[in-house]
Amino acid sequence: MIKHVYLLTFSMLTLFTGQSQVDLHNSGTLYIAEKGDILYISGAFTNAKTGLLTNNGSLYVLQNITNSQPDMPAGSGTLYLIGSTLQIVGGTKPFRTFNLVTDNRAGIALNTNLQVSGVHSFVNGIITTSGSPNHLVYESGSSYIGSSDSRHVNGWIKKLGDTNFIFPVGNGTYLRSVELINLSAISEFDVKYNAITPNAANVLAPIALVDTYEYWNIQKVSGANAEVTLNWNYNNVSFPAYSLTEIRVVNYNGGLWMNRGGSASGKTTGTGVVTSNPVSEFGLFSFGSIASSLPVQFMEFTAQRKQNYTQLDWTTSREFNADHFEIERSEDGINFRKIGMTAAQNTNGTNNYHYNDHLPLNGIAWYRIRSVDRNGEYKYSKVVVVSDHRTNNNGIYIINNPVYQFIYLFTGAGYEGKYDYSIINANGQLMQKGNISASAGGITTIPLTAVMAPGVYVLDLRNNVHGLTQKIVIR
Repeated sequence: MIKHVYLLTFSMLTLFTGQSQVDLHNSGTLYIAEKGDILYISGAFTNAKTGLLTNNGSLYVLQNITNSQPDMPAGSGTLYLIGSTLQIVGGTKPFRTFNLVTDNRAGIALNTNLQVSGVHSFVNGIITTSGSPNHLVYESGSSYIGSSDSRHVNGWIKKLGDTNFIFPVGNGTYLRSVELINLSAISEFDVKYNAITPNAANVLAPIALVDTYEYWNIQKVSGANAEVTLNWNYNNVSFPAYSLTEIRVVNYNGGLWMNRGGSASGKTTGTGVVTSNPVSEFGLFSFGSIASSLPVQFMEFTAQRKQNYTQLDWTTSREFNADHFEIERSEDGINFRKIGMTAAQNTNGTNNYHYNDHLPLNGIAWYRIRSVDRNGEYKYSKVVVVSDHRTNNNGIYIINNPVYQFIYLFTGAGYEGKYDYSIINANGQLMQKGNISASAGGITTIPLTAVMAPGVYVLDLRNNVHGLTQKIVIR
């Protein structure tokens, strides 16, 4: 029972769906007065530009939230986002709350800033921020609990203050947190996790190699020095077979990956951490190595679909301690299984390998090579994909839909060439654009580099001659 919820100059619109959903629109004063007071909204909540919301109790919302109130006070209460379908936090102004509980397995998407000044409790679901960018904001003195692989932020986090902070960022599948410690002043930092490290070959001595699998974008808006602690988890994201004593934190300055120091601990085929020296210039951060003598270096890996089998070819160099290669295959691009093995030649220079997969192909298959060293350490090649197009080898079309992390396109004869593409969400917002070069009879990959929540999007692909517009489902 609500005892102290005051509604002054208040407008309420209701919408019933199966006698259960009620939407609330506030254009006046909405005051949830005390700790024990509860306002439960089974539908969407809109707080208009003229709305004055103060939450000192408990505000439960099951659908979308839209806020246009300038300078909303955080209050002393708790916002509960507890829907069962994707909830969108939007509007022209940030939504502020003292405590926050996110409990939605379908996820929460931020199209405006959501600011927390107290404690954020991750209970269920991924929080995804739009590419604008918008942020989940942790104000000075705030904290969070409960982050995990299934509960973190896939996108941007902003942190204010001068205390150590672990940013609960990830890729929507795995939590890949990063920590800033020993801040020398009150600061404002924006942080986001990313895959596929850019320009990894551009290094400044003594750095010889840079991890190509992942990096963190750490932007200092204001403040001073801090130390950056990176962690790896080989079971979730591949990690290079670096020597532990040669691992360093590296930082991209816009042209070169530079050494930021550090002494690593852990196991390269398990988990580990490394903390940088004090850093004053921020940007992209990843793992680097001051030595380039890796046991195996993958140079090329290709897959071609023949009449009734798939031909795999790969080339390596610097096989100083290699034992064997394991061929792995997946039907969904996520879960791989071992289908074969071949011994390593283990010689310096260039080594060529070949394997034929005669297993039946039901449309599409993904492949990768696992190189295993004599000491048990291992690393992976890139992932390649093949498709059986004997029944449809004309035109240009998507061969995996729903899509996950990558869009794969098949290009028939006469459709080769350069294409511009864009990916649009259901609200008409441009989420990603770029260009590709497609070859006849080949498969072209579009990595999903933007932050996109699971749902329906539109891919528009075209050049001066051909075009494709198709709905895609991102899972």
